[in-house]
Amino acid sequence: MEKNEGKNKIKSHYACSLILAHDLIGGKWKQRILWHILHGDNRFSLLQKGIPEITPKVLTSQIRELEESGIIVKEVVKEAPPKIIIYRINDAYEELISIVKAICDFSKHYAKDHLIEIPDE
Repeated sequence: MEKNEGKNKIKSHYACSLILAHDLIGGKWKQRILWHILHGDNRFSLLQKGIPEITPKVLTSQIRELEESGIIVKEVVKEAPPKIIIYRINDAYEELISIVKAICDFSKHYAKDHLIEIPDE
């Protein structure tokens, strides 16, 4: 049985570190979610506003996968209703911040070289 089978797709063995990286932060939404968390959109409602194309169901599942893998940490700031929950990058994986920023910088450079428009963030 694979590690976390049924919860997320992280396995106990990989043939290549890039495949693990893809399972951890790859796909259509995870890097965008991480970017928004890094830029202060650290609550579910803020993430929904910041990424309007994502459905609440998909956002929930992507956050859950990032949380289960330990990439992000969920903190309950206020228990009493209304409950306030924020998300942050796990301190143990702080280098992810520079990785996300480097991917954004690369994308901007590539877009400029290929005359692709990207709105300012």
